[in-house]
Amino acid sequence: MYGDKTENSNNENLSEEAEAELAGVPESMRDDEEAEQLSDADRVIELEEALAAAQQDVLYAKAEEQNTRRRLEQEKQNASAYAATGFSRDILSVADNLERALDAIPQELRDDEKFKGLVAGLEATGRELETVFGKHGIAPIEAIGEELDPNRHQAMVEIPSADAEPGTIVQQMQRGYMIKDRLLRPALVGVAKKPE
Repeated sequence: MYGDKTENSNNENLSEEAEAELAGVPESMRDDEEAEQLSDADRVIELEEALAAAQQDVLYAKAEEQNTRRRLEQEKQNASAYAATGFSRDILSVADNLERALDAIPQELRDDEKFKGLVAGLEATGRELETVFGKHGIAPIEAIGEELDPNRHQAMVEIPSADAEPGTIVQQMQRGYMIKDRLLRPALVGVAKKPE
């Protein structure tokens, strides 16, 4: 009596273990009686479905690989194109100081024979700096007379003006620059407003 219960319990455990092992195996590959009873048509349908699912998985994997490759290529191009952005921002202060120095030279010193060489050298340095900027895709942003564009200009003050439309830039405190198609530094500007 006890032996029968133990044998039945063992059979139940074996059955549960077999079902657990077969859970991930397609029915067409099972060796039990149920798989043998499937008709050939059912097996073909099941295999076709498994094949279609595998083909879909392969297509998804290829698409993901292609998207990853494109994204990495774009990141590589951006890293190459904009690698000098930090250095460019730093060198802009040098260009600003040179521009201020040239603007501060009064006309009488420009005409003085003793200072003509110095002034010419500073102007040549400014032109060379602009040429180097151009070679690396750094271009100044036009501001005076333009309508305020928050993507390129930063308004610092509003200036009452009867001559300019409200929102038009009438003063530039600091020149802005683009590097290729990205903003390197916004132009600091004064914007016209209606006089009171």
